[in-house]
Amino acid sequence: MRRIKFFLTLLCCLVLATTSMHGQSKKQQELEAKRQAIMEEIKQINSLLFKTRGQQKSVLTQVEDLDQRIRATENLIRVTNQQANLLTREINDNLNKMETLREELKSLKEDYAAMIKKSYKSRSQQSRVMFLLSSDDFLQAYKRLQYMKQYAKHRKEQGERIKEKTEQLQILNTGLIEQKNQKQLLIEQNKNTRLTLAKEKKDQEALIASLKKDEGKFASQIRTKQREADAIDKQIDAIIRAAIAESNKSTDTKVTRGTAETFAMTAEAKALAANFSTNKGKLPWPVEKGVVIRRYGNQRHPQLPNVTTFSSGVEIATEKGAKARAVFNGEVFQVQKSKQGIMAVFVRHGNYISVYYNLESLAVKKGDKVSTKQELGTIFTNGLTGKTVLKFLIYQNSSRLNPADWVYKM
Repeated sequence: MRRIKFFLTLLCCLVLATTSMHGQSKKQQELEAKRQAIMEEIKQINSLLFKTRGQQKSVLTQVEDLDQRIRATENLIRVTNQQANLLTREINDNLNKMETLREELKSLKEDYAAMIKKSYKSRSQQSRVMFLLSSDDFLQAYKRLQYMKQYAKHRKEQGERIKEKTEQLQILNTGLIEQKNQKQLLIEQNKNTRLTLAKEKKDQEALIASLKKDEGKFASQIRTKQREADAIDKQIDAIIRAAIAESNKSTDTKVTRGTAETFAMTAEAKALAANFSTNKGKLPWPVEKGVVIRRYGNQRHPQLPNVTTFSSGVEIATEKGAKARAVFNGEVFQVQKSKQGIMAVFVRHGNYISVYYNLESLAVKKGDKVSTKQELGTIFTNGLTGKTVLKFLIYQNSSRLNPADWVYKM
């Protein structure tokens, strides 16, 4: 009875250990996927923000670009630390599991040794025959024969179980070695990443020092850019309000009337809007390759704490010659062109709108139906900075939304 209780307890421990290991392995896979994504982000930051040679970046731009890379590098270190810590727990779990298996193997071997010893004592065919012949009656002889068969079967099963547990131990040992090597590799990678980070921060400190000397001048430059961005936002808002007003002029009885702030919509437009809404967080990026260099909303400048800026959308740095692409099916209801020749495309998805600003040429025109990932135009490359940046906005009726909530992993 005690032995049965021991094995039941042992079985429970093994099940719990296996479940724990499975969960941790899945978590490790998630962390590795996150680490690879951050490494790809750093690769894109280096490619899109730092590869240009001969371009005269302002001190402010250099600081902002370095800040992008430093934040990504710090994120990489954080995730790598999480992986190393998780590996430590997995290694400890493996060691505990190995100890449990060793105890079970020891018990199995002791049982098996006792059976072998008992079998050795009654190994001769004569003793087996005598054991049967000494039965009081036929029923007892039959029971003794069955016992001998069961004993032989049990002995075989014990041998197989010992072999199985031995193989499990070997697999765990191999896995343990791999885990230790993996942990050591992560530690080394983190060490090198920290050295890179230290150098980056030193370079940034030197730039910030020069920035602080002329803080007033740089703050003025930022405010000037903000005023320019605010003017563009007003133009975009005006175009959307005009489109809403135009939609509500329709005399079609099948159109559901909107308000001064909402679109009038047909049944088809309602279905498109519902489909767009369902895809929140799953929309493709408006560029094939890119990194967000300015996020939505109010942001305090990291080096100039007295300066706060606002972004009505997100700004995405991409490759020279890159194309803007539609994030969802819809219709181009307006194309805007500034005095400087910079263009914007407005795509309507029911009562949702996606805006693609800073294009130098177009691949669509007003009234065109577009599909998801269809090219809309070529993004403008700034000749002074060498940067190719798309400004991307999302609206619901006349209300701005945070694109990061809608675009996959933004």
